[in-house]
Amino acid sequence: MLLKLALWLGEDVRAFNVFGYLTLRAMLAALTALMISFIFGPPLIRWLAAKKIGQAVRDDGPKSHLTKAGTPTMGGALILIAIGITTLLWGDLSNRYIWIVLLVTLGFGAVGWVDDWRKVVHRDPKGLPSRWKYLWTSLIALSAAVFMAMTATTPEQTGLIVPFFKAVSYPLGIYGYVALTYFVINGTSHAVNLTDGLDGLAIMPTVMVAAALAIFAYVAGHIGFSKYLGVPYIAGAGELAVFCGAMVGAGLGFLWFNAYPAEVFMGDVGALALGSALGTVAVVVRQEVVLFIMGGLFVAETLSVMLQVAYFKWTGGKRIFRMAPLHHHYELGGWKETQVVVRFWIITLMLVLFGLSTLKLR
Repeated sequence: MLLKLALWLGEDVRAFNVFGYLTLRAMLAALTALMISFIFGPPLIRWLAAKKIGQAVRDDGPKSHLTKAGTPTMGGALILIAIGITTLLWGDLSNRYIWIVLLVTLGFGAVGWVDDWRKVVHRDPKGLPSRWKYLWTSLIALSAAVFMAMTATTPEQTGLIVPFFKAVSYPLGIYGYVALTYFVINGTSHAVNLTDGLDGLAIMPTVMVAAALAIFAYVAGHIGFSKYLGVPYIAGAGELAVFCGAMVGAGLGFLWFNAYPAEVFMGDVGALALGSALGTVAVVVRQEVVLFIMGGLFVAETLSVMLQVAYFKWTGGKRIFRMAPLHHHYELGGWKETQVVVRFWIITLMLVLFGLSTLKLR
């Protein structure tokens, strides 16, 4: 909206043409989302507290978490509000990638909202049954995958790009591309959801990965930079830098309230949505492998749950970890919650920098 207004005003006042620059709009998106979070955060938290939409805490988990019971949850709605408004304000609404990522994000957020609402308002401990949750998230991910496959115009848009090697791409075909896209979007969504277990643990790594993906999106959408760095040129993908900027600002704004001791938790409405957004952007800019690297924390948390469950069933009750997901293993091993969070942030920062290095290591 603001982009269109600025371009219209730019016809008479050339100074407004500066808003046509993608980098500026990405930074303004981050600042706008941050301010929206600061403005709407306190009243939303008060509303959640008034409605007694509080977090239930597992009694078999770390005892230090029992004090968190009743903390307002579903705060991920604040993130979605900030991302949605900001993207509509600063994004190019004629760009199909903006709408794909935004609709996937809001779709996964809606599934998470229903799950959270049933848990905390209707006091249903199961929330949305797992089969229904996976069904709806799968339908959204598959719809996005099929649409992107049908609208792809070059083979590079559907091939699997291998980092560290220049011009190494494996053609997947339509069915392979759809399958990969589905697993990346759905898998990343649920991986972020599993990671969201400590104050600030999931949101800061999400912010860091989103910031890195903004750079990849800008490069992929720039014909000169993409050719120089050996990255597939995806016309229009650069606009996703604005969306990623909105994610960064909204995430930092939410962290203001989610930092230890948290005033609000994001819930499934935030975690599922943010994970799906990261996965969808990575697919559009053809950086699924790099997302796997940069999101190594999310991968490790997911694998810890899968290994724990499989080993528990195979051995008849034995465990690999003290408790899964992985962050609880270190908590029960004597690390304080803040130590786990900050150390996992540091690991994610290193992984993100390593992922960014693949732009030159080709």
